[in-house]
Amino acid sequence: MTQDTVRPSEHVAPVAPTAGWSLVLPLKPLSTAKSRLAPYAGTHRAGLALSFALDTVGAALATPGVDRVLVVTTDAEAGARLAELGAAVVADEPGGGLNTALSHGAAAARALAPHAPLAVLSADLPALRPAELARVLGAVPPDGRAFLPDSPGLGTTLLACTPGHPLSPAFGDGSRARHTAGGALELRLADVESVRRDVDTGADLGEAATLGLGPHTRPLFARLPRP
Repeated sequence: MTQDTVRPSEHVAPVAPTAGWSLVLPLKPLSTAKSRLAPYAGTHRAGLALSFALDTVGAALATPGVDRVLVVTTDAEAGARLAELGAAVVADEPGGGLNTALSHGAAAARALAPHAPLAVLSADLPALRPAELARVLGAVPPDGRAFLPDSPGLGTTLLACTPGHPLSPAFGDGSRARHTAGGALELRLADVESVRRDVDTGADLGEAATLGLGPHTRPLFARLPRP
């Protein structure tokens, strides 16, 4: 044993967070969610919005390293179904839109686990695979913020931060550019398409189906015309 064995002469980089994650997902009331799907899905629109959230939360809860999933929603039906899966429901959503709701959910997650790494995730990832989400979370740097762009490359499906750093969500149209401008690291990973393929249109849902839909979305998709 040398002196360097006991007291390394070089700085040892902190280890990237791989466990203990808190995930926060936002969900609009089902009566208004996924409005762009209406021309394709018709009366199944609200059911699809709920199915997407159920499949996303189910996969998130099955992801190695994820300790808790919180869903910010005022929809009683969706909240009850998601709670049955094991999600914590943050029902007292404030006004102010998506990013305010995400900040509110992040505050609730930090109240539960102040020292846990934190990520917000889109609730419309019906093809989400736990192994791919685990890879994304494992790529988050140990000190700071990072995000994953969506499949088209303009938006964001996941934004993460480590303890002691603000989340500062800037979701919405063009969020990839805003998160980059705000100092978040863009994660550039191959083979994580299920984490990037959010669904707003019939074409998006067709692409998600190619990846493999979750058990709640699959039977509904089978009843729809092919996009």
